[in-house]
Amino acid sequence: MKKLKKQVFAVIFLILTLFTTAVFCGYNIVSYNQSYNSVKRSLMQTEKMGNFGNIKPPSDSKNFKPEFESMDDIRFMDKTVYTVLLDENNKICGVINHSDNGVSDSEIEDIATTVISQSFQQSIGNLYFADYSYSYNSNSSIVIVDNSSTKQTLRSTLLYSLLLYLIAEAIIFLAARILMLRITRPVDESFEKQKQFIADASHELKTPLSVIIASADALEGNPSETKWLENIKTESERMNKLIADLLDLAKSESAEDKSEFAVGDLSKLVEKSALTFEGVMFEKGVTLTDSIESGIELNMNSFKIQQLMSILLDNAVKHSEKGGKIEVALKRDKDIILTVTNEGEGIPQGEEEKIFERFYRADESRNRNENRYGLGLAIAKNICLLHGAVITAKSSDGKTTFKVIFKA
Repeated sequence: MKKLKKQVFAVIFLILTLFTTAVFCGYNIVSYNQSYNSVKRSLMQTEKMGNFGNIKPPSDSKNFKPEFESMDDIRFMDKTVYTVLLDENNKICGVINHSDNGVSDSEIEDIATTVISQSFQQSIGNLYFADYSYSYNSNSSIVIVDNSSTKQTLRSTLLYSLLLYLIAEAIIFLAARILMLRITRPVDESFEKQKQFIADASHELKTPLSVIIASADALEGNPSETKWLENIKTESERMNKLIADLLDLAKSESAEDKSEFAVGDLSKLVEKSALTFEGVMFEKGVTLTDSIESGIELNMNSFKIQQLMSILLDNAVKHSEKGGKIEVALKRDKDIILTVTNEGEGIPQGEEEKIFERFYRADESRNRNENRYGLGLAIAKNICLLHGAVITAKSSDGKTTFKVIFKA
C-alpha cells in the first residue's frame, strides 16, 4: 500500500511540476524575447534615422558634431542609446548621447573603442549578463545601447518568478499529498477491510477446528465416548455453513454479469418467498402480514432476489420476539419499494450502516450459538448493488425496518 501511495504521489507531483515549470520557463522566455526585440529595434531605428552613411566628417576634426536636427531629435524614453561617429580612417570623431543620463563623452568613447577592437558587425549578447549591445558600421558609426536597465529588469523578473515557482512547488507538494490521500482512500479502506475479513474468517475457522482437533484427540483415547463424535459433527457443520456463506459472499461481490437478468413478476416472487417462511414463523410464534401490490415487474435475477428475501426474512425471524409481528410490503411509488419490518430486538443506535459489513454481529455469543456469522446482510447489500438498488435499515418504537429501493 505504501508503494502504491508513493507512485500516485510521484505521478501527481510530476504532472503538476511539469505544468508549473512550463509556465515558469514560458513566462521568462517571453519576457526575454520582448527585451531582446526591444534592444534590436532601438539599434535599427537609431541607425536608420541617423542616415549615418551620408556623414562625411573632416579627417582633421577630433570633436566633429554634425548639425543634423534629425540626429539631435532622436530620443529614447525606455533605453539609453549612444551614437559614436567615425571618420574615413575608422577613428572616433563625434559622440551623440540620445539620453539625458549625464554620461561623459570620454566614457562613451571608451566603450566604442572596445567595440571597434572586437570588429563585430552587431552584437546584442546575453541580456542577463551583457552590459552593452551595439551595431557597428565600419567607417561610419557605432550605435550603442546600454543594457543596464534591461539586465536589471530581466534579472528581477527571473528572481521573482523563481520565488513564485518555489512557492508553487511547495503548494504542489501539499496538494499532491492531499490528492494522493483522497485517491488512495478507497483502496486503503478496501485493503483494511480485506485484512479485517481475513482476520475474522481465520478467527471463525479457528474455533471449530480447535474443537474438532481436541475432540479427535479425546476420541482416540476413549473410543467408546460418542459425545466426541457429536462435537466433531457439530463443529464440522458450523465450518461447512461458514464456508458456504463465504462462497456466497464472494460470488455476490464479484457478480457483475447480468446475462441471467429478465423481466419478471416481482410481486409474485416476494409473496412466494414470504409464504415459504410461514412455517418457521409459526414455530416461533410470530405472525406474518403482507401488503404486496400486484403486477409489479422488474428486470432482475430471480434467484438473487429470492436469496435477498430469504436473508431479510430470516433476519426478521431471528430478531423477533415470541408473539411479535413481521410485515412484508411491496409498492410502486416513484420507485419500487420493498420493506420487511419486525417487532423485537432493534439495531443499536449508530450501527445502521455497520450491520451490512462482513462478520458484523451486535451480540457475539448469541450469534455464535445460532451458527450465524454476520455475512447474510453483506450478501444482501451486494445483491442490491447488482440490481442498482439501495438497502437501508432503521429501528424505532420497537420496530426494525429494512427498506430496499429499486429504481423504476
